[in-house]
Amino acid sequence: METQTSIWILVGVCILVLLLGALKAKMEWIINFVLRTVSGALAIYLINFYLQSREINAEVGLGLTSLLTSGFLGFPGLILLYGINFYNFL
Repeated sequence: METQTSIWILVGVCILVLLLGALKAKMEWIINFVLRTVSGALAIYLINFYLQSREINAEVGLGLTSLLTSGFLGFPGLILLYGINFYNFL
C-alpha cells in the first residue's frame, strides 16, 4: 500500500510540474501578444502621423482588426496592413 501511495504522489507532482510549465509558457505568449499589440498600435499611430504630414492618404485605422493583425503577426503584420492599404490607394 505504501508503494502505491508514493507512486501516486510522484505522478501528482509530475502533473503539477507540467501544468506549471504550461502555464508559464502561456503567460509568456500572452505577454508577448500584448507587447506586440501595443507596439503595433504605437507604430500605426506614428506611421499615420508621418503619412499625414506628407499629405499621403494611405492611413491604416486603429481598429480591432488592425490591432489583432499586428498582435498576431508583429512587424510583418504592419507591413501587410500598409501593403494592402497602398495597393488600394493605387
